[in-house]
Amino acid sequence: MDPFLGSQALKQGAVTRSQLRTRYRVVFRDVYIGRDAELTAARTARAAWLSTGATLAGLSTAAALGAKWLDAAAPAEIVRADRHGQHGILVHSYRLADDEVCTVGGMRVTTAARTAFDIGRGLPVAKAIPIFDALLNATGAKPADVIAVADRRPGARGVRRLRAALELADGGAESPHETRVWLLLVGAGLPKPETHIEFRDLRIRIDMGWREWKVAVEYDGIQHWENRYQRSWDIERIALLEAAGWAVVRVSAATGRAR
Repeated sequence: MDPFLGSQALKQGAVTRSQLRTRYRVVFRDVYIGRDAELTAARTARAAWLSTGATLAGLSTAAALGAKWLDAAAPAEIVRADRHGQHGILVHSYRLADDEVCTVGGMRVTTAARTAFDIGRGLPVAKAIPIFDALLNATGAKPADVIAVADRRPGARGVRRLRAALELADGGAESPHETRVWLLLVGAGLPKPETHIEFRDLRIRIDMGWREWKVAVEYDGIQHWENRYQRSWDIERIALLEAAGWAVVRVSAATGRAR
């Protein structure tokens, strides 16, 4: 169940005051959700928008745009002139250009590029990069789009930190674990690996690697070990890659070490 306005539901006769009190819980002012419903980052973002009518920003926009792996316990973020807010809602008062705002699911939100710009300025590089990857992966935005926003505001606070994070953002990683493996490789002095290399003739795809050296790096999540079908397919994939002359390095979620 998605969040809803309690006053509107009462007016429409969808719920009674007794039902609103006993079957639902308050998220923000006048916004409710089922008592047993999971309050995800996306639902928190919608609840904040319903309660305030303000433009969503930061992690809330990232959630609205479909970015995965976000912290559901993080505060919602909005932009408006009035800095007074509710508990659980972080209010920003910065100015937004007309082309830095769009509509998603009926909600007014900052664009993917502007969202990444704000996240990168406000978070440490190590925390910003996995969110960058999730946001870029979900929206198709590019680091160059974010840099264009930064170029408009050379004196903005945190821009130097943002640019450092963008240097390491890829957008191809599909989980924070893949991002960490990617950062580990780059941090070790290796050239940036290409993410999600497809082998159309073999009908397989690898997490990351270097075509020129024919080296693949695969992150094995827990499902690779607990799901026997996935495990069998992994064995077959590696055999196909090795037959094609590739070396495969596997990083296990269980051990945190290369295999």
